[in-house]
Amino acid sequence: MSEIDILSFGETMTMLVAEQTGDLAQVRHFEKRIAGADSNVAIGLSRLGFKVAWLSRVGNDSMGRFVTDSLQQEGVDCAHVTVDAAHPTGFQFKSLELEGADPVVEYFRRGSAASHLSVNDIVPELLKARHLHATGIPAALSDTCRELSHVLMTQMREAGRSVSFDPNLRPSLWSSQATMIREVNHLASHAHWVMPGLAEGELLTGFDTPADIARFYLDMGVEAVIIKLGAKGAYYRTQLNEAFLPGVPVANVVDTVGAGDGFAVGVISALLENLGFEQATARGNWVGSQAVQSRGDMEGLPTRAALDAADVSAGLRRQSA
Repeated sequence: MSEIDILSFGETMTMLVAEQTGDLAQVRHFEKRIAGADSNVAIGLSRLGFKVAWLSRVGNDSMGRFVTDSLQQEGVDCAHVTVDAAHPTGFQFKSLELEGADPVVEYFRRGSAASHLSVNDIVPELLKARHLHATGIPAALSDTCRELSHVLMTQMREAGRSVSFDPNLRPSLWSSQATMIREVNHLASHAHWVMPGLAEGELLTGFDTPADIARFYLDMGVEAVIIKLGAKGAYYRTQLNEAFLPGVPVANVVDTVGAGDGFAVGVISALLENLGFEQATARGNWVGSQAVQSRGDMEGLPTRAALDAADVSAGLRRQSA
């Protein structure tokens, strides 16, 4: 039996968050944090008590040490993070916005250590994990990362492991929109559970309703499609049933970045606990609602104690009563 519940992979960057509003060019003080959609999910699942392994590369620099130290403090296993002496750790600047507005983010990741991930970084131990979570971001970083994504997803599915996939589109990283759509949909076809946002689903499939977007992926052989609808909630569809679940009201939205990663944490954790898709979608909505109430990409992700205290299933029962 594997000691790893979940394997996640990709790039974690150092994030410099502005401590005052305004144009980033005028900001003089920043707080140092970490950022990365794939590692946000890893952290969220670790906080819920899962054993999570992280596959990545960082530079032999202070930012790389900061990234690995931060992940390890969250309980994420970084034994398979390679220190790359030839390439730097990626980083980003993020603006401070008020009243829940989307922040400005500037990336400095081209040629980063993580972009040099390849199939050579796969070791047999990692393939024993119960579950693989993947996003479309690593595949956009380089050809070698794209090959790694396909190989990991294919091998894990063939080994009988469950595989989840969040497109997490980053158009600026791709050579063209057509290439992005083709490659991301190819990756999605390897997954059991696909979790696009509504706008992502529309772009990737050409359909404009959640039901039709879901059918597009179900016809590929995907087990379930769970579509994020922002504050409105989420919709899931399988070959057997479908449902819309309303979002969790939030009085004060602080930072929307990372909400989708929180949603993925809720869905994946519930499904790995053998809960149904309705319960998983409800948990995804709840975790996402927690994520938007804190500054930072992953700071608002809940602990297991907070999740248990919220009793999300009880709220679901009240909705259906």
